[in-house]
Amino acid sequence: MPIHDLDCLTVARRRKALCTVHAVRASGRETWEALVGAPAAAFAKSCGFGGKAGQLVLVPGPDGRMQALFGLPEKGVRDPFAFGKLALDLPEGDWSVQAPDDVARDDVILGFCLGAYRYSLKTDDKPTGAPRLVVTAGERKGLAAQMAQSICFARDLINTPANLLGPSDLAREAKNALRPLGAEVDVVKGSALDEAYPLLAHVGNGSDRSPRVVVARWSGSSAGKDAPLVSLVGKGVCFDSGGYDIKPSSGMLRMKKDMGGAASVLALAHLIMAQDLPIRLELRLGCVENSVSGHAMRPLDVVRSRAGLTVEIGNTDAEGRLVLSDLLYEAGESHPDLLVDVATLTGAARVALGPDLPALFCNNDSTAMLFAEAAEHEADPLWRLPLWQGYAGWLKSSVADLNNIASRPMAGAITAGLFLEHFVKPDQRWAHVDSYAWNDSSRPGRPEGGDVPGIRALFRVIRSLCGTNDTKKT
Repeated sequence: MPIHDLDCLTVARRRKALCTVHAVRASGRETWEALVGAPAAAFAKSCGFGGKAGQLVLVPGPDGRMQALFGLPEKGVRDPFAFGKLALDLPEGDWSVQAPDDVARDDVILGFCLGAYRYSLKTDDKPTGAPRLVVTAGERKGLAAQMAQSICFARDLINTPANLLGPSDLAREAKNALRPLGAEVDVVKGSALDEAYPLLAHVGNGSDRSPRVVVARWSGSSAGKDAPLVSLVGKGVCFDSGGYDIKPSSGMLRMKKDMGGAASVLALAHLIMAQDLPIRLELRLGCVENSVSGHAMRPLDVVRSRAGLTVEIGNTDAEGRLVLSDLLYEAGESHPDLLVDVATLTGAARVALGPDLPALFCNNDSTAMLFAEAAEHEADPLWRLPLWQGYAGWLKSSVADLNNIASRPMAGAITAGLFLEHFVKPDQRWAHVDSYAWNDSSRPGRPEGGDVPGIRALFRVIRSLCGTNDTKKT
């Protein structure tokens, strides 16, 4: 599938044809007349417009052109998604958005683009007239636009039905997205995969759609041999039936999204490359399907991992950690400066934090602080949960080094993180993100369907490694 070309943005040359949105706050009512004129301000108030965040009202302009007032959150509250409402509710035309100086221009562009996103396979669903945001030529190729392209690409991948996106398809999409940006991309399959990634193979070989591992390497144009090395790992389970420990039908309804971790790190890698950050980058995607078949893994199977540890399969529906383990261990062989994995790993994380807060696990407090600061700066929340070693004994097995499921039905997100930690070197800076990768309902900038929360925060952390973050909110 192609990277989105963002038709919702336009570099307008005829300023006379533009309509204007004035973004205002309830606390600044005295300025509205100066922006739109006294008659228009009075008309807006008569329509019930009070500047409340998310409110939008169309008002007549002095020259006959349409204009609008749009309510912002109060000063100090950042919400890029709010501008997604403009892409949904403005009428067709080219619109310029004028906002207070404290509102980042990138937030306007990103929110508008994410609000304009839609996914449909309907044969008669032809796009109708939609508003377009007027930007400069530089903004059209800038960070916000590239970030929107990467996020929309990931959304497309997650939203694609599982019959149209199997392991080989996901691997192909990764290759097609990254090679044009200069990455070396290898796709491992067959006996080579069985030998190199035995735990992953034990999951994926249960499906007639055989597994794939994507390994991509890239260096920025100004990255020297000593440039920071960042390694990304993503869980790409294209459909998860649960295996022999099969999910109930209700639990399978959204399992096309179980490759959301792979989509997340693929979007992040695409953005890093598009921005040409001065780093070295490695990316690994475990692309599999967890199926029920005569050759699927069984409860109480024991498999020797790439790391040499033996793992007992206590539950075939705890497959994501098996997919990640061999990849994490291989990633550590390159001694990266930062190792990050993203996965739709546990329902326990959702019970604890809900759909909008990805759970963050770090084995290093200073690294965790970097993520926390980036999440706050970008208004892209991550919530740290502990790698509580007191629960490590719950993963014991009587016949193997580890069980892939805990012996107690509690703290499932934590024990999953503890399982993964066995495959990460003790001195390795590592972050594990347990994400939902889905919006259950539509909100401005966040339509129902696949999504990749946390990516903006992760990107800021990676930029900080090479000292390219500025002081502005971007």
